[in-house]
Amino acid sequence: MADGTEAVADPTAVRVALWRALHLLVDAPPHVLDDEVGLRLADPGEDWRARPDMDPRETRLMRASIVARARLVEDLVIERAARGVGQYVLLGAGLDSFAQRRPRIAAGLTVFEIDRPGPQAWKRRRLAETGYGLPDSLRLVPVDFETQSWWELLPGAGFTADRPAVVASTGVTMYLTREAVEAMLRQAAALAPGSALATTFMPTLERVEPEERPLRRAMEQAARSSGTPFISFFVPEELVTLALRAGFGQARHVSAAELSERYFAGRTDGLRPSSGEELLVATV
Repeated sequence: MADGTEAVADPTAVRVALWRALHLLVDAPPHVLDDEVGLRLADPGEDWRARPDMDPRETRLMRASIVARARLVEDLVIERAARGVGQYVLLGAGLDSFAQRRPRIAAGLTVFEIDRPGPQAWKRRRLAETGYGLPDSLRLVPVDFETQSWWELLPGAGFTADRPAVVASTGVTMYLTREAVEAMLRQAAALAPGSALATTFMPTLERVEPEERPLRRAMEQAARSSGTPFISFFVPEELVTLALRAGFGQARHVSAAELSERYFAGRTDGLRPSSGEELLVATV
């Protein structure tokens, strides 16, 4: 990943944004998520689809997982907003584009995007350069995750602890220690009643479909080689138990099979999300 203080794009965030755009370009409708904002912010050049990590066939599973997890989180935010929840916190926001794509809904929320200072400064600049800007509903909160607590910095950005919120953390937990994951669960469980947390996690290898295990091993090797190794893997039932012990009233595992049934049913192209990443949804 890019250095946390230099104002440059995070390669992982860019890759995720490009996969979201690729979904619109190479997968047949109906599309799970309609997002080209990240592509515009990343501005990867005209030949971006020639990148090895943009191969339409090789990235099918990962691409489907990326759009499915984003859709699930957005559905949760919309459902909670209808119940009066007015705060939405994104941990490791990257090139998330909810505030730009869903302005009507975002206008009724305060959206807090938490990310490392350098990549976030770059995103702030690109939002200005592309004309999106920063609406009143969007707060960018720079956090050095190694030395600062996102939880302690949120109030300074306008977060109100005694009001409910949705907290989303996607593509993050595998880089954290088990202790850090448990701390995140405790912090989110301390939110006001009506709050919810949605977080992705990587299941242990034996819970991954056999045909997907070579890809999983290759991803782990690539992460180690880049200096950002995957640290934490969970058995789903274990993570649900940790969430309940942390103080959530309810917690459930959302499997890749459930995502497939919810968002990919009836497709004729076989597109489906990978079993190598699943979600936990917990409510206070």
